[in-house]
Amino acid sequence: MRSSIGRRTTRIAGAMTLAVCISTILATGARSQDKHSDNINRPSSRLEREVGHELRLLPFFSVFDNLAYRVDGYNVELLGEVTRPTLKSDAEAVVKNIEGVEHVTNHIKVLPTNSVDDELRLAEYRAIYGQAVLNRYGLQAVPPIHIIVENGRVILEGVVASEMDKNVAGIQAKTVPGVFSVTNNLQVEGK
Repeated sequence: MRSSIGRRTTRIAGAMTLAVCISTILATGARSQDKHSDNINRPSSRLEREVGHELRLLPFFSVFDNLAYRVDGYNVELLGEVTRPTLKSDAEAVVKNIEGVEHVTNHIKVLPTNSVDDELRLAEYRAIYGQAVLNRYGLQAVPPIHIIVENGRVILEGVVASEMDKNVAGIQAKTVPGVFSVTNNLQVEGK
């Protein structure tokens, strides 16, 4: 008698476990279906993530380039400044290939090529990323402080962890000889 009670208890426990597993799978499927329908109703959030991801993966995107974008429905507007004309066309091509993008407007500016600006870029890089407080940013694949130099004028773009880091970067950028002006457009995370 004890063995039949043990088998019956095992069967009941197995059935309950199966029921719990099935209800968990059904609930998970319903949640993922809801998330999918949210993405269909809000194409910009998905497109924004994909556009940003694809732009960051461009092979010649560097600390001396600034790529920005706006997503309006299924239309993408590319903005920023780059040092290579091929980067401008590559950015447009990669964004056009993203599923759901219907139109791309490319307002990326190609910076003029001159040796003075090239020297200032390197000097700015050394001044900013060589500073002890900021050198940790230089260890990333694409450092987050972008240094845009055009005709001796410097613009800092990107995101840093603190207001202090933003201020130190601006001060360091101003120490480079030959720079006419520095505009610090760095954003602080979470603000």
